[in-house]
Amino acid sequence: MDAYALLLGSTLTAGTILALAALGLLINERAGIVNLGAEGMMLCAAIAGFATVVHSGSTWLGFVAGMAAGAALALVFGWLVIWLNTNQYATGLALSLFGVGFSAFVGINYVQAKMPASPKYGIPVLDDLPVVGKALFTLHPLVYGTMVLAAVMVYFLYRTRAGLVLRSVGESPASAHALGYPVRRIRLMAVVFGGALCGLAGAFISVVYTPLWVENMVSGRGWIALALTTFATWRPARVLLGAYLFGGVTMLQFHLQATGVQVASQLLSMLPYVATIVVLAIMSRNPTWIRVNMPASLGKPFYPGS
Repeated sequence: MDAYALLLGSTLTAGTILALAALGLLINERAGIVNLGAEGMMLCAAIAGFATVVHSGSTWLGFVAGMAAGAALALVFGWLVIWLNTNQYATGLALSLFGVGFSAFVGINYVQAKMPASPKYGIPVLDDLPVVGKALFTLHPLVYGTMVLAAVMVYFLYRTRAGLVLRSVGESPASAHALGYPVRRIRLMAVVFGGALCGLAGAFISVVYTPLWVENMVSGRGWIALALTTFATWRPARVLLGAYLFGGVTMLQFHLQATGVQVASQLLSMLPYVATIVVLAIMSRNPTWIRVNMPASLGKPFYPGS
């Protein structure tokens, strides 16, 4: 029983990474912008957050540095695709490749660096519960904060005027522009916010999840987060559930190894990516359902003068 409770706790932690990045990308796509640079932003944020914690000793400053790094890269991306109308897919891929190389170059001096010991977290009373207490109520505060963030985003998108405007920009930017809304500015703010959340996810990896720096340590999670937005049909609550599903698949490989299951480690390492492909393949069987839920202007440039 303790082993399964521990698996559940580690699933929530692993899913937090995907949830943060996917929620940021969801805001981007709700505004009509596709950013394929999540992997690169997360890697740059991971080294920025890790280096900040090494030099300052503050985990929370590391998160701020990671968010700043992700937002800065997203700002450049937004300027290119929103104001200069470069191809969103090509620009996003370029950003991802840049992030992989730049983070590896900057992180050379931090491969052997060590962070100060992390404090212990726990929710009073609840962390003393048998079986589930230590597994579910001693997690990092950001794990619980991500759940709150998903709820806030549901309220923002479907219960506020600002959320309605954001969705209208993604559905019909020409109509939103005709009504006097600054489409480009709204899209840029959405892109920067999404980049900040991707940066927070990257910093969470290097500061909390695996507190060290290793080249390419994001290991494809940015691409899984991109797939997760489609899997969730662009809805925050479904993003959260999907993130925990993929997080559980990720942690299952370690659980199986710990229980002595005789399966090749390489095969177990493939599980998260195989699950992603299988889910997308199943969803693609009904393209009409995807088109109905997908923002109408997703990936399309907007020309105010047209």
